[in-house]
Amino acid sequence: MRIDHLAIWVHDLEKMKTFYTDWFGGTAGEMYQNQMTGFTSYFISFNGHCRLELMHRDSIPANLNDPINECIGINHLAFNVGSKDEVDSLTHKLRNEGYTVIGEPRTTGDGYYESVILDPENNRIEITV
Repeated sequence: MRIDHLAIWVHDLEKMKTFYTDWFGGTAGEMYQNQMTGFTSYFISFNGHCRLELMHRDSIPANLNDPINECIGINHLAFNVGSKDEVDSLTHKLRNEGYTVIGEPRTTGDGYYESVILDPENNRIEITV
């Protein structure tokens, strides 16, 4: 058994697709559209493993998605980039492009080396090794 995919409702489908394909090497499938419901989505694949489904429909209400004051529910999505140097490098590049870093690169108590950034819609992303 394995996790097949994680789905996120998004405001700007194209912007979010570009973020995950450009920064994390994902490959986007064809856009799915349901004209009757106004639903659109992309599946983003990462090296043939777990996929990320980005979904949009105008009628979905916004949530607080407060990256600082956490709440019950899915907390973050983590990408293993293979080395500490790559964690540092990608974190630096994202910061320079204006993305928010909420956790500087560090070794955590459970032994991961990671940083935490926010995607364009304030979802927490761990960059880890």
